[in-house]
Amino acid sequence: MFDALPTAFIFFAAAAILLALPKGNMRGLLLLATPILSAIMAWNAGLGNFAQIGFFGFELELMRLDGLSRIFTLVFCLAAFLGNLYAWHVRDTTQQLAALLYAGSAIGAAQAGDMITLFFYWEGTAIASVFLIWARGTEAAYFTGMRYLIIQVGSGVILIAGVAVFYRETGSILFETMTLGSLGTWLIFISFGMKCAFPLMHNWLQDSYPAATVTGTVILSAFTTKLAVYALARGFQGTEILIYIGTVMTLFPIFFAEIENDLRRVLAYSLNNQLGFMVVGIGIGTEMAMNGMASHAFAHILYKALLFMSVGAVLFRTGTSKASELGGLYRTMPLTAIFCLVGAASISAFPLFSGFVTKSLTLTAVAEEHRQIIWLCLVFASAGVLSHSGIKIPFFAFFAHDSGMRPKEAPRHMLLAMGITSFLCIAIGVYPAPLYAILPFEVVDAHPYTMGHVAGQLQLLLFALLAFAFLYRKGIHPPEIRAVNIDTDWTYRKAGPAVLYWLRWAVGSCYCWIVGLLEKTTTRTIRRLYNSHGPEGRMARNWPTGAMVMAIAVLLGATLLVNFLA
Repeated sequence: MFDALPTAFIFFAAAAILLALPKGNMRGLLLLATPILSAIMAWNAGLGNFAQIGFFGFELELMRLDGLSRIFTLVFCLAAFLGNLYAWHVRDTTQQLAALLYAGSAIGAAQAGDMITLFFYWEGTAIASVFLIWARGTEAAYFTGMRYLIIQVGSGVILIAGVAVFYRETGSILFETMTLGSLGTWLIFISFGMKCAFPLMHNWLQDSYPAATVTGTVILSAFTTKLAVYALARGFQGTEILIYIGTVMTLFPIFFAEIENDLRRVLAYSLNNQLGFMVVGIGIGTEMAMNGMASHAFAHILYKALLFMSVGAVLFRTGTSKASELGGLYRTMPLTAIFCLVGAASISAFPLFSGFVTKSLTLTAVAEEHRQIIWLCLVFASAGVLSHSGIKIPFFAFFAHDSGMRPKEAPRHMLLAMGITSFLCIAIGVYPAPLYAILPFEVVDAHPYTMGHVAGQLQLLLFALLAFAFLYRKGIHPPEIRAVNIDTDWTYRKAGPAVLYWLRWAVGSCYCWIVGLLEKTTTRTIRRLYNSHGPEGRMARNWPTGAMVMAIAVLLGATLLVNFLA
C-alpha cells in the first residue's frame, strides 16, 4: 500500500507535520528523514504505473516509475537531503516549508504520467520556490522574486494552453513522446524551454538564483531546470532542433561567466552551460545519448550543489560573493576550499571525478552520430567550463590575492553536507557502475577510462589551464571589477520600460495637443457665435419695420425664382 503512495505526498505530509513541531532540531530531523524515506519507498515500489484516479472525466496517473523517472526521483531525493542538511541552521518556517513543497512538487512532476498532473506540480514548483528568494528579505529580492514568478507561472500558463490544444488535436493527455508540428506541441515545447532556460529565455536563472538566501540557492539549483530537462526528455526525445539549441546553450554562457564578478552569478551561467550538454543528448535521442543526459543530470545536481555550497559558505561567513572582494580565504577556510576544488574538478570533467564519466557518454553519442561540428562545439564548451568554473571560482575565492579577510571555517553541518557531496562526486568518478546500473537504458560498451579518452581529456584540460595562466599573467584575462553586465534581460528590464515610457510620452503629447486644439477651436467658435448672436451681437440689434419687410420680399422673390427655374 505505502509502496504505491506517490512520493510527492510524503513531502506534502511532512510539510503539514512540520507546522505542528516546535522550531529546533526536530524539524531538522524531519527535513532529513523525509527524502530518505521517500527514496526508499520509491525504490521498493518497483517500476510501473501507480495511484491512478479519475478527475473530471480524465484518468490521471499520479505515479509512473520507469527507468527515466526513477533516476530523477532518486537524485531529487538525494538533493533534498543534502540541501536540508546544509540548511540545518535555518529556523525560518517559510524556508523549511518551501524546501519540502518545492522538492515534493519536482518529484511529483517527474512521476506524472499525464500532462494535467504535470501542470499542477509544474506550478507547484514555481509557487514554492519563489519563497526561497523572498526569504532574503530585501527589496531587491522582492522584485527579483516577482520577475521569477512571472516567468515560472507564465511557463505553466503556456503549458496548460498547450495541453488543451493538444487534447483537442489528439484526444490524449498522456505525457509521452511528442512530435513538433502542431500548435499544441509547440506551446508545450516553449513552456519546457522557458523552465530549461533556453537562449533568450535564460535570464531569469541568473537574475533569481544569486538573489536567494545562502541555502535557498543550493536548493534552487537542484530542481527547476533539471525538471525541465526531464520534461524535454520525456516529451521530445530525438527532436532535431534540441541539438542546436543545446549547443548554443553550452557556448554563450562562457563569455558572460568570464566577465562576471559575482561568483554565484558565474555558477548560474555555468548551470546554463551544463544544461546545454543534457539538451544536446535529448536531441540526439539514442539510448547512449539518453543515458548520457540522465547520468550528467545526476552528477550535475551534485557537483553544482557542491559549488553553490562552497560559495554560499563564503557568503555566509564574509557577507559577499564578489570575486573582487575575496581571496586568500584558504588560510581560515581550508576545508571549504578543498570541497570547492572537488566540485571544480567534477564540473571540469577531470579523470576520477563524476563529470568525466558522465559527460563522456554524451560526447560519445554525438560522435557516433557523426556530428563533427556539434562535437567540436561541446569540446570547446568543456574547456570553457574549466576556465570559468573549474578555475575562476576556487581561484578568486580562495587563492587569487589576500583580501585581508580571516573568517571562520564554515559551520559543521555545512562542512558535512559538502563532505558527503564531495565523496559522491569522487565515488561516481572512480566507480561509475552503480550509477550506470540505474540509467534508463542498459549501458553497453561504456568504458570512460580508455587511454585515448583519458589522454585526450587531460590534454584539453592542461591546455585550458595554460591558456588561463597565460591570459592572467599577461593581464589579458577580464579583471574582476564591480560592474553590471548587460545580458538579454536588458531588453525587458531597461529597453522595454524605456520604450514604453517614450510611447507614453508620445501618446500623451499627441492627446494633449489634440485636446488643446479642440478646446481652442471650440472656444473660438463660441466667441464668434456670441459676438453675432449674443445680447449685444449684430443679430440682436433693432431692425426697422421697412427693412424687415424688404428682406422678406427678397426671400419670397428668390423662392419664386427657384421654383420657376426648376
